[in-house]
Amino acid sequence: MKVFVSGGGGFIGSHVAEYYASKGHDVVVLDNLSRPKLLKKEIRNIDYNKKYLEQFKNLRFVMGDVTKTGDVLSASKDADVFFHLAAQTAVTTSVTDPDPDFQSNALGTFNVLEAARKSPKNPSVIYASTNKVYGNNPNEIGLVEKEDHYEFEPKYASGIKESFSIDHCEHTPYGCSKLTGDLYMQDYAHVYGMKTGVFRMSCIYGTRQFGVEDQGWVAWFTIATLLGKPITIYGDGKQVRDVLFVNDLVQLYDRFLSSKIKHGVFNAGGGPGNTLSLLKLLDLLEKLTGKRSKISYSDWRPSDQKVFIADIEKARKDLGWKPETNPEQGVEKLSEWVKANLNIF
Repeated sequence: MKVFVSGGGGFIGSHVAEYYASKGHDVVVLDNLSRPKLLKKEIRNIDYNKKYLEQFKNLRFVMGDVTKTGDVLSASKDADVFFHLAAQTAVTTSVTDPDPDFQSNALGTFNVLEAARKSPKNPSVIYASTNKVYGNNPNEIGLVEKEDHYEFEPKYASGIKESFSIDHCEHTPYGCSKLTGDLYMQDYAHVYGMKTGVFRMSCIYGTRQFGVEDQGWVAWFTIATLLGKPITIYGDGKQVRDVLFVNDLVQLYDRFLSSKIKHGVFNAGGGPGNTLSLLKLLDLLEKLTGKRSKISYSDWRPSDQKVFIADIEKARKDLGWKPETNPEQGVEKLSEWVKANLNIF
């Protein structure tokens, strides 16, 4: 099998590329390593994952851009499976500079879909969507405030289903651009008969994640804690996300590919059994590392969801999948990796 991974030099993409390369499949990665430019952040060792993947002789890295049709067509030629993971990933960046966000997320997704549609191989396509497609509608759900976290009202104890409204709300440009790709993926399945899997991801975390303040908060808190850097909390720190370890996400993708399901939209998160508030993560990191960063507080960010917990029952029922790694196990693995690689941050 030949596997094409856009964004394969990034966090999730490199784990997908590693998984299939380690099984002996031919893998082609397309990435332009543009994360520092898109986020307007200095990120050291942005080619770390690229170098990590060099151990696989059956993996080819192509320096290219999903916004360029020719790059996508060339790199994805003859692939049996497309993983589209290349994206601008920060909400805050999309607000300050929406143009590159749209180019990467909306136009880039269109280019990948067109390459797949025109391919004689009739490839399956996996798309990394986001819980931000639901916008700030989750904030309309009643909350119960606890000492160190918020909870959804009992009616939503199992989380937000895939059928939850995406309309009549603020999404931020990032949410809009990712929703554009989400809907295009669905329509290409309906109109052209393609096998597409849309995965609306909650907070994905794990090893080889270079989290920064604007994106990748679990990794950022872990890195900052171990480096003794201060952390700013936007809001009160009680906001909650369901968290999913990256290896469990890759298993979810693989379950869909091996299934007979022609098209699916799935929430991809830890679900109600795997949640963290910002404050709880700080406590967990202190327990695991013996360290705690200096904390300051600032205003809530645009359209920030006070609570987002995905209902993952559909993935369990349709694909026989469930998360295997709980937050304590996952954060420990992440912190051990950061601790062993402090010199790269």
